[in-house]
Amino acid sequence: MGPFVDRVEELATLEEQYAESQAALVVIYGRRRVGKTALITEFVRDKRALYFLATEESEEQNRVAFQKQVAALTGDDLLGQISVDNWDILFDRLTQSGERLVIALDEFQYLGKANPAFPSVFQRLWDTMLSKRNVMVILCGSLISLMESQVLSYSSPLYGRRTAQIRMRQIPFRFYGDFFPAKTGYRELVELYSVTGGVPKYIESFKDTGDVYRGIERSVLNSNSYLYDEPNFLLSKEVSEVGTYFSILRAVAAGNRKSGQIAAALNVKQTGLSKYLKVLEGLDVLDRTVPVTEANPEKSKKGLYRIKDNYLRFWFRFVFPQMGLLETGRRAEALKTIKRNFIDGQVSYAYEDVCRDRLWDAGAGGALSFMPERVGAWWGARDVELDVVGLSVDAGRAAFGECKFWSKPVGANVLAHLEEQVQKALSDPAFQRFGKAPVYVLFSVSGFSDDLRALARTREDVLLLE
Repeated sequence: MGPFVDRVEELATLEEQYAESQAALVVIYGRRRVGKTALITEFVRDKRALYFLATEESEEQNRVAFQKQVAALTGDDLLGQISVDNWDILFDRLTQSGERLVIALDEFQYLGKANPAFPSVFQRLWDTMLSKRNVMVILCGSLISLMESQVLSYSSPLYGRRTAQIRMRQIPFRFYGDFFPAKTGYRELVELYSVTGGVPKYIESFKDTGDVYRGIERSVLNSNSYLYDEPNFLLSKEVSEVGTYFSILRAVAAGNRKSGQIAAALNVKQTGLSKYLKVLEGLDVLDRTVPVTEANPEKSKKGLYRIKDNYLRFWFRFVFPQMGLLETGRRAEALKTIKRNFIDGQVSYAYEDVCRDRLWDAGAGGALSFMPERVGAWWGARDVELDVVGLSVDAGRAAFGECKFWSKPVGANVLAHLEEQVQKALSDPAFQRFGKAPVYVLFSVSGFSDDLRALARTREDVLLLE
């Protein structure tokens, strides 16, 4: 297992709940492999705790397994030998001592799947027993749709009982140096991030693999690796019509980003596509992006879809279309295609996300002359597309950025091009509230030319970020 990285806010939330003098009920949920179990393990390391991993077996088999753990923790040999046919006895025995106890029920949704009434059973346990004892209960789950319906939604029996909830997301790029301390090159880290996307389990698969291509060959294109069929595994757990969702994601990966374009690629009506897109958004697989200037993103007609998860984007762009080659053992040929298109077709998009995060940091750290309230991309008038835009409504200011994942330093010509694009964009009514002098921000993975650095030193409206 690799190092425990980041999760500072999540651990702080758990510690705050643990420090409370009353009972606490915390819900942790998020996609598979994102590090939920690692977070719980780190949290309970120095605490009296029972960690139980539910399985897809029957409720009775899960209860028997839970009973054995309760007997072991309490030292109750008799409990380990008798037959128990309800959960009340087990939770009552577990929490009798009065000493602060953490009870972590991982993959909680499987208990509700085995017995749809189980959330009601647990609600009764919480209301009549656990909420009155010195316990902190953690309900953790990977199937987002089931966790929302069983625990979080208004219709759930457990609605309103939780004292905190944590939705686990991918780890930001800025922590990648902690995962790969031997890699000092920023370029290498971005390349690794573009495939592994901040998912700890994926990152672990790329440790000690040499360069990113070696990692792809060993951990992705290898049919014996779990990553080879990971998208199918993830989606089959959440949705029933896996083939339809695969078709949608392949269409998006191929460059069809408007709902109309996706529908045309699949030869279906656009109206029939909406429910599938909504499901993929809810699962954190798809992201509907709009120009950063849009005041009402939900109602905007300028929305473009993209695959949010870096690994899924990579897989549907490079692996799924080459399954014929891979299934016949032609891994080397598939890798050649990936190498030809990897930078432009994958890394450059991930680098734009990295740069948007850098702009937030620049505002917070004072490198930018104002703190943006919104950061994103922009497209609109006269076919202008801007990689990074940061806006402050309060200050009436805007920062415009361009990202270059080049092998050579960025020169003054790139700044000139950005200025030209910005002037076109400023003619759009969307920017009329941001009329004060714009700031030009250039991001480069390979540094900047001497002439650009010299020019930037003479101008307060130019910021260079490596």
